Amino acid sequence: MTNTEQDRWSRVKGRLRTSVGEDVYTSWFARMDLEAVQDESVHLSVPTRFLKSWIQAHYADRVLTCWQAEMPEVHRIDLTVRTAMRCAAPAKEATAPADQRRIEQANGRPAPELRATATAPVSASHDALGGSPLDPRLTFASFVIGRSNTLAHAAARQVAEGRRGDAVMFNPLYIHAGVGLGKTHLLQAVTWAGNSGSERKVLYLTAEKFMYGFVAALKTQTALAFKEALRGIDVLVIDDLQFLQGKSTQAEFCHTLNALIDAGRQVVIAADRPPSDLESLDDRVRSRLAGGLVVEMGSLGEELRLGILKSRVAAARAHHASFDVPEAVLDYLARTITHNGRDLEGAINRLLAHSKLNNQPVTLEMAEREVRDLIRPQEPKRIKIEDIQRVVARQYNVSRSDLLSSRRTANVVRPRQVAMYLAKTLTLRSLPEIGRRFGGRDHTTVLHAVRKIEALVARDTALSEEVESLKRQLQE
Repeated sequence: MTNTEQDRWSRVKGRLRTSVGEDVYTSWFARMDLEAVQDESVHLSVPTRFLKSWIQAHYADRVLTCWQAEMPEVHRIDLTVRTAMRCAAPAKEATAPADQRRIEQANGRPAPELRATATAPVSASHDALGGSPLDPRLTFASFVIGRSNTLAHAAARQVAEGRRGDAVMFNPLYIHAGVGLGKTHLLQAVTWAGNSGSERKVLYLTAEKFMYGFVAALKTQTALAFKEALRGIDVLVIDDLQFLQGKSTQAEFCHTLNALIDAGRQVVIAADRPPSDLESLDDRVRSRLAGGLVVEMGSLGEELRLGILKSRVAAARAHHASFDVPEAVLDYLARTITHNGRDLEGAINRLLAHSKLNNQPVTLEMAEREVRDLIRPQEPKRIKIEDIQRVVARQYNVSRSDLLSSRRTANVVRPRQVAMYLAKTLTLRSLPEIGRRFGGRDHTTVLHAVRKIEALVARDTALSEEVESLKRQLQE
């Protein structure tokens, strides 16, 4: 390579760095080398096939544009993998496409392989592999730790601090919680930390984005490239798994999950319920998810809610130095807004807007007026089938395994029917799902049990009182 070509390559890299930003440049282009410049072609190389696929899918037109700014005559970018290149006669290989073009032009035929392929539109499937948008505020530094999320935070931190080649401790790491309790915050924190100064490639996708990418890849016949790119990720982070739909999409997710885990790559997943409750997912997927570390993030205690409020006030004060919320107001908000963390953040945003727009200090009276619609009645406790089985087994002096067994003795049949009845009336689970959780029974068996107990409760006062007692125990 001549000094002139080297200088030109340095200027192209400078343009590319300015165009895509420092982080993207470091992640994808730092290891790209110039091999040769020949006629209308530029020959570049990267060390891995995954890098080649990613750059071709996402940034080929950007690279071509940067080269054309230096050399308008360039119409083609050839990207190869260094490990796959033959060491002998690189100059001859580089000139082959140009020679072929001259021969075809001499014969009066076009040379389609030399068209500027870099200008082809990026397919939607590869757009999905760009990842879902990340919120720069959702980092480990801004995550407030409390009793309900300590284990989830520690596990996520462990994953984020891992290095390529390290033994994977928790795989997959599965975090589940209700709305607004911090799942997405933790997953995005893992992604930010993993992509910040790390040699690992971390990809954050919502389940919707994964589905969109896979379906688009099927339509554009690029499914193989989509799968290959996914399997090249070091840490795959999937949010809102409960929204994953479609048999083919779920099958592809299962194959990807297995391939990554078997290859020692990390998978982190979040959903609003445990794997066993994801009824729409294939049994194989549920089983694989349950085989990792499953962590529940519980509801926010008052102390944690107060910590979140103080954190949000401090973040707001960084941009509005005069903004202040008295302790009495913070205590009131922490005590009365119990639903989720997003309501707490919304309360601070309202107080900030009211204070700034009306030029008034924050007072308790203002807070009571501005956030009254955020004060919701306490949600009923979410009852699980496992809880019902445990309480019923204790009430009737049988074991949980008896309830799940095929035993037909009277001392087991009645408790089993009561437990099925409670599962149908106190949870949102379907009849087939309840049957599956009671030893793999058919949904007609569950329906029979529900109707039988309904009829008995209507005329048997003692049984009716027993059932009501069980409901109270489960709802306390």
